[in-house]
Amino acid sequence: MNKKEISEIKKQFTPENCSITRICGCYVDGEKNKKTELKEAFLSLSEEEMFKYFDIFRKSLSGTIGKNLMNMEFPLEQESEGGTQHFLMKLRESKLTDDALVESFYDKIIENYDYPENYYIILIHGVYDIPGKSSDGSEMFDASDEIYEHIMCCICPVKLSKAGLCYNAETNSIQDRIRDWIVELPDVAFLFPQFNDRSTDIHGVLYYSKDANELRDIFIDELLGCNAPLSAGGQRDSFNALVEDTLGEDCSYDTVLNIHEKLNDLIEAQKDEPEPVVLTKSEVKRLFEECGVEDEKLQSFDEQYEITAGEKSSLVASNITNTRRFEIKTPDVVVHVDPERADLVETRVIDGRKCLVIPMEGEVEFNGIRVHTGSEDSSNEEFSEDFSNGSHIKANDKFSDTIEEASDAE
Repeated sequence: MNKKEISEIKKQFTPENCSITRICGCYVDGEKNKKTELKEAFLSLSEEEMFKYFDIFRKSLSGTIGKNLMNMEFPLEQESEGGTQHFLMKLRESKLTDDALVESFYDKIIENYDYPENYYIILIHGVYDIPGKSSDGSEMFDASDEIYEHIMCCICPVKLSKAGLCYNAETNSIQDRIRDWIVELPDVAFLFPQFNDRSTDIHGVLYYSKDANELRDIFIDELLGCNAPLSAGGQRDSFNALVEDTLGEDCSYDTVLNIHEKLNDLIEAQKDEPEPVVLTKSEVKRLFEECGVEDEKLQSFDEQYEITAGEKSSLVASNITNTRRFEIKTPDVVVHVDPERADLVETRVIDGRKCLVIPMEGEVEFNGIRVHTGSEDSSNEEFSEDFSNGSHIKANDKFSDTIEEASDAE
């Protein structure tokens, strides 16, 4: 599913467009005991409850594709009798009216969801009457010829509200507030089946994780039967290791900078597209070639890629680079640079030492105090003396200016 398709389903979670037919819920305590359950028509809920549930459902479709939202396909064996996809199909077809199926679903979650505290499982069934679209892209609600029948599951932490004081209007007094168990926004959720090309796709599921770096691989494998993709952090770490292993001693500042600048250019060129920029193994290799990595270094690229990222894994460009800032880090100093001004940072050897050199333009602040940096024709000796203490300097042109020796010359 892309951004437009996700947004279209997300719009159904409003009072005006609501397509939810039934809701089921199960409250589970920290000992994995079912404490209470809910089974009823969604429209029978009070308006206040409905709005709270809509917030949860919309949050389950929020985030970045490839980061918080993951499109996953079912392996073929899971679509046969006894497979996870086959079970979800039966659950959807039952419209959540088969109590035995719903209980079995709860049991699967409780068995495989590793969470030591209380949580609330929410399961809904919906039927979206997909409107047709005219040639100019406007919706034609009287031209629908397909429905999108789906289920969504959300798993929400339930935590005790904070202690505090409150005003009691009846007694006109300030008193201790009663602490309640609050259902929070979901940690994990999934939508089945996918809504691809504005149509039902029973071969895939859209998975949401609040923590983009913790996708819960075991939970995905056991409940959904899908191969868990690399998390956003896993993709970044794999890419960094791939760059270091491929370039070896030639992993220079300029080459790495060039790689990240090209990644940012790719993202910028496709920022208005509904699909994120995804790089396959061959596309990562081509990126390295365009950045001047020698053929000799690329001879073992395929092997290194499979070791670090996996043979069939792809990398989302926004997960492996930062479009907002570049970070240059030494053991004692961290420099944050606007990607558009990365050319201001240079590496030089000064007095036999390897240094980062950054011109200071405009006003300069030290711990929030505007400081003078000397005349423009100051000598290198004066310049070096001013900053021999390794002070962290912040300029006003959107990046932090820092000059510090990185290491002694060999």
